[in-house]
Amino acid sequence: MRKRSRIRAGAGWLLAILFPLTFFLFSGSALGRIYIDINAPSVQKFKVATPDFKPLGTPVEHPELSAKLSEVLASDLDLSGYFIPLEKEAFLEEKGGGITLEDIRFKDWSVIGAELLIKGGYTCVGNSMEVEVRLFDVFWGRQIMGKRVLGDVRRYRRLMHRVGNEIIEKLTGHPGMFLTKLAFVGNGTGQKEIYRCDYDGHNVKQLTEDRSICLLPRWSPDGERIMYNSYRDGGPMLYLEDLDSGRVTRVSARAGLNIGAAWAPDGKKVALTLSLEDNPDIFLIDLNGKILKRLTSHWGIDVSPTFSPDGKRIAFVSNRSGSPQIYVLDLITGSEQRLTFEGNYNTSPCWSVLNKIAYVSMQDGRFDIYTLDPEGGQVRRVTANNGNNEDPCWSPDGRYMVFSSNREGPYHIYLMSANGRHQRRITHERGDQTSPSWAR
Repeated sequence: MRKRSRIRAGAGWLLAILFPLTFFLFSGSALGRIYIDINAPSVQKFKVATPDFKPLGTPVEHPELSAKLSEVLASDLDLSGYFIPLEKEAFLEEKGGGITLEDIRFKDWSVIGAELLIKGGYTCVGNSMEVEVRLFDVFWGRQIMGKRVLGDVRRYRRLMHRVGNEIIEKLTGHPGMFLTKLAFVGNGTGQKEIYRCDYDGHNVKQLTEDRSICLLPRWSPDGERIMYNSYRDGGPMLYLEDLDSGRVTRVSARAGLNIGAAWAPDGKKVALTLSLEDNPDIFLIDLNGKILKRLTSHWGIDVSPTFSPDGKRIAFVSNRSGSPQIYVLDLITGSEQRLTFEGNYNTSPCWSVLNKIAYVSMQDGRFDIYTLDPEGGQVRRVTANNGNNEDPCWSPDGRYMVFSSNREGPYHIYLMSANGRHQRRITHERGDQTSPSWAR
């Protein structure tokens, strides 16, 4: 590879050799691969241009999709934290430009600082749609990826999420998160109910109509069921809803507490807090509510279990030391270990598939989110100086988190990278949105 110079506002492609974005040229005219090292301590953002998609059919059906398709894709790339989508007002190319290599004047894109260019076209027939997307390296003037997808016009967002995932996997070697989904608690109706939505806060649907208090939704590992608490029949009982059928079953209705269910990785059992002897302890039950094992037995209050990725340990909250702290229980040996020692109020642990624990700690009168290595690594604060930040939940791949925050008044759901960067508000519903849960 020969060194080349390049004039533009940001860093040159030559610097990419020294930074997390690297590229390799193979024989032939195509660029073999651009690789973004998402495991690097810091990832340089790259500027991407996503002009409106070109209608390819005659006559043109659904002209409004021209802007909408590109906007969904640009938003996905922005939320990933790896890219800076350029404003369309800066584009020099006139609308309706071609989408193939031969039709593109790459100088028009390099002069505005674009490093990647996404071109797309679509054809609609009734409610059916075909979309063609091409990803280009602006500096080298070569196509990196081409994709053609078919779908329903009414589900155009999902179609573009699929394309976004393909782009992320092509550039990073890891699947994207754009087809994942969230559940959360919302009180926009005046009652706390359970809702679901896409990972980016769109397509919100109300799941429960209990007209009571619903709490702590938790997706099953396969993303097909949700466990939650509801007061609809009296106390805080545990319910399970199958999303395909809509069937709701009551799993645990014992006297006292039945709260904070956490799915085991195998999806066949859950850990939760029961107060069978007037003292809240953590138990393991099956999906019919049968107690399989008592996990903790202490005079303190033990709540908020979360499983390790291999299912052999749980982290939980206990006040046995005099204040709420995070502990880890080995389910094989029964040994317990205290993890948190800083702060007098540590709660809401969530264990990621990458073996990190996120939790909430009160410092200086406010709640913020921290992460730690369960093997004894350094504690890291990932939110600060921005209201109360609570309810952390990892993405299925462990590279992102959602959480609730009242930094703008009411509580809303926000998304951020695992290191706390790229924080974005994703819900805009009436009232509060809290207690998010993330599923694939």
